[in-house]
Amino acid sequence: MPDLQARRAAALLDEVFLDEIGWDCHQHVMRPSAAHPLLGRPVCRVGDCEATAVTLNRICPGCRKRMEKGGLDVEGLTVLPPRPCPRSLLPAALPGQDCLVVACLRERRRGVAEYCEVHQARLRAARQTDPALKEPRWRATEPPVSLAGEVSFRGLADRVVCEVLLGLQQRCRLDGVKTKDSDLRVFAEHLRRQQVERLEDFTPAGPRVGTFPALTAAVSTHARRAQSSTEDEVGKDIWDLALFGQGGSLDFTIIRQNWLRQSAKRWAADDLPRRRVRPGRRTSSGLAVRHHIGCLARLSQVLALRGDGGEVPAALSRTDMETFLHRLAYLESCGQLSKDARTRSCREVRTVLVRIRAMGLTRPAQIAAGLGEDFALHTDDIPAKSERAEADRDLPGEIMRQLCEHLDRIGPAHMRTAVELAIDTGRRPEEICSLRYECLTRDSEGHPVLLFDNHKAERLGRRLPISETTATVITTQQQRVRDRYPLTPPGDLVLLPTDRRNPAGSRAITAFSAAFYHRTWIKDLPPLITRDGAEFDKRHIVLYAYRHAYAQRHADAGVPVDVLCELMDHRKITTTQGYYRVGEGRRRTAVDKVTTLQFDRHGNRIWRQAAELMDSEHVRRAVGSVAVPFGTCGEPSNVQAGGQSCPFRFRCTGCDHFRTDVSYLPDLTAYLDDLLRNRERIRAAVELDDWARAEALPSEEEISRVRHLINRIRSGMDDLDTGEREQIHDAVTLVRRHRTVMLGMPRMRVTPLDARQEQQS
Repeated sequence: MPDLQARRAAALLDEVFLDEIGWDCHQHVMRPSAAHPLLGRPVCRVGDCEATAVTLNRICPGCRKRMEKGGLDVEGLTVLPPRPCPRSLLPAALPGQDCLVVACLRERRRGVAEYCEVHQARLRAARQTDPALKEPRWRATEPPVSLAGEVSFRGLADRVVCEVLLGLQQRCRLDGVKTKDSDLRVFAEHLRRQQVERLEDFTPAGPRVGTFPALTAAVSTHARRAQSSTEDEVGKDIWDLALFGQGGSLDFTIIRQNWLRQSAKRWAADDLPRRRVRPGRRTSSGLAVRHHIGCLARLSQVLALRGDGGEVPAALSRTDMETFLHRLAYLESCGQLSKDARTRSCREVRTVLVRIRAMGLTRPAQIAAGLGEDFALHTDDIPAKSERAEADRDLPGEIMRQLCEHLDRIGPAHMRTAVELAIDTGRRPEEICSLRYECLTRDSEGHPVLLFDNHKAERLGRRLPISETTATVITTQQQRVRDRYPLTPPGDLVLLPTDRRNPAGSRAITAFSAAFYHRTWIKDLPPLITRDGAEFDKRHIVLYAYRHAYAQRHADAGVPVDVLCELMDHRKITTTQGYYRVGEGRRRTAVDKVTTLQFDRHGNRIWRQAAELMDSEHVRRAVGSVAVPFGTCGEPSNVQAGGQSCPFRFRCTGCDHFRTDVSYLPDLTAYLDDLLRNRERIRAAVELDDWARAEALPSEEEISRVRHLINRIRSGMDDLDTGEREQIHDAVTLVRRHRTVMLGMPRMRVTPLDARQEQQS
């Protein structure tokens, strides 16, 4: 009677799958059809032969010998005489008396013999090799007579049989991998020889070559996963993240302290369900959790240096956390840890500690009972993150042209299509790889549109206008896929099917494999030369760089940032702005348009020629003046001090060195509002003396001067037509986006003190 675990495994088996493999539950034999897409086999071309033929001409070794003996060639197959039945397959002499070998289904040949003819011969040979042979064990472990297309699991424990079938079912359904019947027979033979009671006790033997090791590992893993649960897994020190919907494994043995290791497990079990899996990046969530555990391992190494090994949570204090911070700083100074890794280590250790406290693990009788509140990381303990430089990850135009000239060097056609789509559409590598077969459609005007899924932002069914050239690339690839998988419905196909484990064409290439082929292609290219004649560093050419190049290409073409934000499928314009740089030419053009509406402190409009404006403003941007909150200042000492040392106590609206333009209108308006609010607040104050109120009260002259400037700028805008106002608005947006100006008033000039004079006084 099968045990409880065998019945549980049997309950997970699919009756449809058992029918597909031709399973005989009474004889424990599977006979899959030769035409099965994953478990089938090539059959000999000779009409009456059912043997397996692995050669290209599809003729088995037995028929090939018969052809050679008869002097026949491939064309003479039709006249080849029928294959005689092997003597070992002739009817038994004593029907009903089975061979005593457990795995054998055949009957004895003679009344005095206990075995079939084949096993009788094998026993004689085995006794000659090992005179001390134990016949009962030999009967239990000896394999049956092999028949083409048949795999016998007789002689195995019921639980092992169910687990092997379950693992094979999952391997076919999830992995889509072809399995040879010869490998399955060898697997069953090894299991029978070891006489294991459960599959996890099986120890692979022999050299790990060919497809057999992969089969045993996959079947064992799938069988274990199908019968496991997350409740059982969290008690282990090494987790299989597939049970949590992720990929890879999670090793907690690198954490030495038991309380910290158990706390990390509780945190990981709580955190994993919150993370999502992105197609093409199945290990992304697992990597994030593994990184947190790795950061805790660094903390564990520091705590292990204590006298108690860090095993007593109540004994830990702020001093131990400072030791950890000092250790990270030391590793960074030695080059063993990057600045970013140091910052992430602090941030992620803080995240875990905060979470385990929130989960109540530091309460009495809990895992980390007694852990002090001072054993923590605060926000000011985390090193400041370096500011990202201006976007420069795009590829120059001349480099893109050279790359496009060598696209034909990419080996597989579907990988070349992936690279072309990345260049043309600027989609992320994961989005390119996950494109469906029916990803091309047309809008109401007949223009091509690409349908894709933005998995990063969970925005599915996005639409991107593309060119006819790109549409041709897609239709060509669609034809290749249709020719390769003619029987699969189009809705089940992907545009870029992988070559491995993909009998139906429903599995797409991964971003990793696309990056591998792309990297190989880039490496084999001749040197790429920039317009200056220098060799371009190929390390900058990655698949994601095409997304930046796409953004830069459209920005240089004058596409408005809100439109580009839609093309990039970003939610925020600020995200899009990080993908491109505004060229110096566009900046100077914008400055030229803005400064045509330039005013002095009296509100008088300053007229100059456009060409002169461009040159002078370009010089101003370099050295001529400095930006102040409401305009620009040309006072030499203030320029030298970077706008933070005004000798006239910041009376900009009363200084001839002050200039402003339409781009500062929002700042002037905000300043006027501040002046009016401050005036009313000071007038209402009763705690000020008269002289203090007079000093703090904004002057009516300053208020009227600022109001006059605002009115003059607005009237200047009103004099323009609609088209000119739109151009000025776009130019103002561009100039303000790239303006670096201090928010708030500059500092007063401080006279440097001489230390010797201070001592004398």
